[in-house]
Order: sequence, then structure tokens, then C-alpha cells
Amino acid sequence: MRAPGGGDEGDGAVTAVSLTDVAGYLPGEPVPAEFYTKFPGAEEKLRDHPMFKVPPLRHHVAADETNTDMIERAVRPLIERHGRDEIRRVDVLLVHSQLPDSPFFGVGTEVARRLGLKPEWLIDVANAGCASFVHMLKLARQILTTTDARTALICNAQSAAGQVFTQSEVRRLAQAAIPGDGCGVGYVTTSADSPVLDVETRHIGEYAGDMTTLLDDGRKYWEPGESQLRIGFTEASVAKVLARGNRLVPEVVMDLCDRLGVATSEIDAFITNQPNRTFLRNWREALRLAPERHLHTFDRCGNLFGAAIPITLDHAVRTGQVGDGDLVVLGGFAHAGDFAGAAAIRWHGGARGAD
Repeated sequence: MRAPGGGDEGDGAVTAVSLTDVAGYLPGEPVPAEFYTKFPGAEEKLRDHPMFKVPPLRHHVAADETNTDMIERAVRPLIERHGRDEIRRVDVLLVHSQLPDSPFFGVGTEVARRLGLKPEWLIDVANAGCASFVHMLKLARQILTTTDARTALICNAQSAAGQVFTQSEVRRLAQAAIPGDGCGVGYVTTSADSPVLDVETRHIGEYAGDMTTLLDDGRKYWEPGESQLRIGFTEASVAKVLARGNRLVPEVVMDLCDRLGVATSEIDAFITNQPNRTFLRNWREALRLAPERHLHTFDRCGNLFGAAIPITLDHAVRTGQVGDGDLVVLGGFAHAGDFAGAAAIRWHGGARGAD
């Protein structure tokens, strides 16, 4: 039995937890910016705002592609590297879907059925948005150090781009061209091969509800009508999100590094959610990191919401941008600032070959 503090009873040992592996999946062929920009649109002031500078490419889910489909495809490389039986034995399954397939239930049980899993712990995580990979990594670490669980699978599926932002009227708005779809997954184990050194998270209730969705006819989203669901951006709300995001991510990263006794300059690879280039630049400048140390896939994938961190980490490992012994820091914030988090990992996965 393990003691509540994460050690084995009687010896005081601390159970090490590792982000042992990551994998990702991007649906379909890349969609060029012209898919959006060739149409005249409203919101001209927002269109020129740094928040909405358009990435060259992004990916969209197919019309019949679900979050479960993407998770199943993202997990395949983990099965190839670790074996189907090992993945099927995971004790913990955590799933975040950024546009649930159903309004009544999450996808966790369907993922378990599709992959042949029988986890003791299965949680569909609804909060933490664009930083939910960090949130789920902390949850997995807590469960693995305080229970008999030994392995966890954490999954981020983002499917809003090809469904919400391609609607005929929403497609004309400044917000539409920024998101992309994809899925990233992480395999977490009680081992010291790629240890999670620490995780810093903050739930900030005062900002809850500041990110809104709108329907022009005022109906609730489940009621019949003709208007199309979109995010309720205004110049004032965008200014608030920029100010909060610019502050929150460096704060949690610096607090995390202080607790670990390392300078931010010692970070070898910094990977965040990627709402836009402005945040990416401001975060690395605040942390005094060279551009090549702040890794992202924004130009290839757009804003991947919660899937950005695991997809970018997977890409960085495969292309050799992250290697053995690197200090990797993951960070981000959610919605209009109601959550922020950062995690530090001493990576020992090594490169697995380029795309």
C-alpha cells in the first residue's frame, strides 16, 4: 500500500510519475487560409486585431469523424511502441473533448470500449480548456501517487474548427480562421524514465463565464432556430483576454521554476497552448527565452485549443527538437483566464524519427 503522500508505507519513498510517451493525430489534408479569407466578412476591427492574425494552415475533422475516432487514431503509435496489452491495462483514463460529441455524456466510456480498456478510474474532464493537458497530467499524477494505479492515458480531442467555425455565417468572422482540429494523447506511468518534476495549477473563479457563446436570435443552443453558434468576442473582451493571458502563463511558469530552483533560462523546450502569435511572442519574451526554445505548431495547425500541447510535444520529439535530458515545461491558460497551469518534465523519450 502507498501512503497518502505518494510514498510506500514504511520506507518513505516517493513514487515517481513520468510522462512516458506522447502521440498525436491531425485529421484530413491541411486547409489553407483562403478557405476563410476569400469571403468578405463583418467584424473588420477585430479582423485586424493581433488576436486574429490568420495562420497559413489548419486541419478540420471530417463530417463523420468523432472525438473518439481521433483519440483511437492518436493512440495507435502508443500501441505500436508499447504493445496493445500494455495500453489496454491502463488504470486511469482521462479525456477532454473540445466540442463534445453529445450534450448528455462524454466520450470516455466509448474510448474505453473502442480501445479495449477497463480502467478503474475514468473521468471526462470538462474544465481547463486549452490548458487541460496540464490539468489532466496533474490529476493523473495525483491518482498514481495516492492509489494502486500504475498507468494512465490522458487524451485531448479538439473538433470545433471543422464543425463550428466552418458554418456559413461564422466562416466570415475574424475568429473562424484561427482554430484547427486534432488530438494529442499522453501515456503516464509510475516510473522515473521521464519524470514529472512538478505541476502548478490555478483555478480562477473570478474570470469564470467571461468567455461566452452567442446566437443572434437569443435562443439557447439546444433550441431550434436559424442562427449559428459562435464565440462572443468584442473589442473589450479581446483586450481582457490578452491582458490576462499575457500575465497568467508567465506567472505560473515562473512560480513553478522557483519551486524547482531553476531559472526560466534553463528551460530547454517550452510548449504552450497557441491561441495566436502575439501570445507566443509575449510569453517567451516575458520568460526571456529564445524563439527556438518556445516550440509551437501554430503555422501548421492553428489554435488547437487543448490538443496543442500534446500535439506539439509529439511533433517536437519526432523531429528531434526535444531530446534526452531536456527540461520541458508545458504551460497555458483556458478560456478568458479561468484556469492556468504549467508542468515541468525531465524528458528521456529521445527522438523517434522525423515526419
